[in-house]
Amino acid sequence: MFKNQSFAKLVAANQPTGEVVSVQDLLVIIRGLEGASVGGLVLFENGDRGLIRAIRDTQVEVLTFAQREAALGELAVLESDVLEVGVGEGLIGRVVNAMGEPLDGKGAVATTAKAEVFATAPAIVEREALSDQLSSGVVIVDALFPIVLGQRIAILGDSKSGKSTFLRQLSHSQTNAGQIIIYVLISKRQVDVDVLISELNANGVIKRTIVVVASSFDSLSQSYLAPYVACAMGEHLWKAGKNVVIIYDDLSNHAKVYRELSLLAGVSPGRDSYPGDMFYTHSSLLERAGKLKDGGGTLSAIPVVSTPNDDITAYLSTSIMSITDGQIVFDLASLRKGVRPAVNVGLSVSRVGGLVQNPAWKEVTGQLFRKLSDYRQASEFAQFGSELAPTARADLELGRQIYEIFKQTPGELYDVNTQFLMLATALAGGGRSSLNIILLKQEAVSRSHELAGGSDPAPLVQELLQKVMIQVVR
Repeated sequence: MFKNQSFAKLVAANQPTGEVVSVQDLLVIIRGLEGASVGGLVLFENGDRGLIRAIRDTQVEVLTFAQREAALGELAVLESDVLEVGVGEGLIGRVVNAMGEPLDGKGAVATTAKAEVFATAPAIVEREALSDQLSSGVVIVDALFPIVLGQRIAILGDSKSGKSTFLRQLSHSQTNAGQIIIYVLISKRQVDVDVLISELNANGVIKRTIVVVASSFDSLSQSYLAPYVACAMGEHLWKAGKNVVIIYDDLSNHAKVYRELSLLAGVSPGRDSYPGDMFYTHSSLLERAGKLKDGGGTLSAIPVVSTPNDDITAYLSTSIMSITDGQIVFDLASLRKGVRPAVNVGLSVSRVGGLVQNPAWKEVTGQLFRKLSDYRQASEFAQFGSELAPTARADLELGRQIYEIFKQTPGELYDVNTQFLMLATALAGGGRSSLNIILLKQEAVSRSHELAGGSDPAPLVQELLQKVMIQVVR
C-alpha cells in the first residue's frame, strides 16, 4: 500500500498517524497523531522527517527537516517519542550534517549508539568541581583569562576582529593535547565551511575533530538542530571519560534562525523580535557542559556571538554572557591599536580561571593586570607631551614589552610554561631596560622544559633577563 517501507512498518505497528492539513514554509500542521509528545520524531509518507514543536487539541505543529514543503493531505506517522542521533568514536575525523549524515565523501559513519538530541543537563550531584586548564596556546588568553576544561566561556566580537583565528589556534592546541574538538558551523557560507575544513585537514587537526555543518544553503531546521546534535555527540564521548570541547560558531546565527521559526509559528516577539524563550533555548544547551564525577571526563562549551560595532550590550550578547562562566571579547578598537589577538582586557573575564593556576601563575597574572593599568595611565599622560617621571617611563616600556609578548601570528602557539617564562622575565625587568622580545620568545621555548617538576623559576627568569636585556631605559 505504501511505497516507503519504513513508513509501512510503522503504520503496521499501529503507531499514531495523521494527515497534513496546513503548510507554512517549514511548519506543518498535522491532524491526528494522538498520543504524540513535544520533541517526537515524525516520518512523512515520502520519507521526509520532522520534529514536533507544539500540540494543540487534535492537531500538532511539526518542523520539517526537508527543504521542500509538505503536501496537503500527505500522511504522517509517529516514528519515535524523542529525536535521536547516531553517536560514537566513529564520528571523530568526520564532517557530517545536522542529521549525522556524512558530507566528506568517506563513506558511512560508524556509529555505535543513539543519543537523545534534546537531553537534559546532568544534575549537580553528578558533577565535580573543575580543575584542569584548557590551554589555547594564546598568551593573552591563557595568562589573563585562563579557560578551564568543562567551562562555558563565550567568544564575542565583531566581524574580522580575530574570533575565528583564535578558535583555530585553540583547536590546534587542544588536539595536540589529546582533547576532542567538535566544531559546529551554523548558517555559514559554504566558502567559509570549505576554508575551515581545508585548514583542519592541512594541519591534521581533523583527526581529532568532528565537524557538524548546517550551511546557509541548508534548511532553517538543520541550522536550528545543529548545536543540539553536536552536543549529543559530545555528551556520549564525555560520559565515556573523554575531554570534549564544543565550539558553537555561532549562536548569533542560531538565534536568528530560531527567531524566524518562532515568528513563522506566530509566537509573540519580544526584545529585538526574539521569542520569550530565547534565553532558555541557549541556556538548556550550554548547561549541558561541565565535569562528571564518574569517569572524570569534561565537556567544554565555547559559544561564539557576533557583536556588530563592538556593542556587547545588545540583547543576545548579554543573554549569553549571563549564562556562561566568562567571556573573551575581541574588538576592532584593540585591533586598530595593534593589539593582536585583539582581546579587550577590560571587558574580558574568566570567572573560574583562577582555579587552575598555581601560586606563581596567580602572582604573574595579578602583576600583569596592575602593570597594564599603569601602562594605560602613563600612555594618557604621555599624550600631553610633558616630560614623564622615571616610573612612568618604566611603566610605558614594560607595557610595550607585555603587548609585544602578547602579539602572535596565527601559526604561533605557546605552552603554559613558555608563556610563564616570557611574562615573568618581562615583569622581572620592570621596564627599567629594553628587552629583545624575539630572542626572549626563542629562549623561553627552548628552555620551558626546565620548569617541569615544580622547580623554582626565579634563577631561570633572572638568567633569561640578563640574556635578553639590551639597554637601560633612562
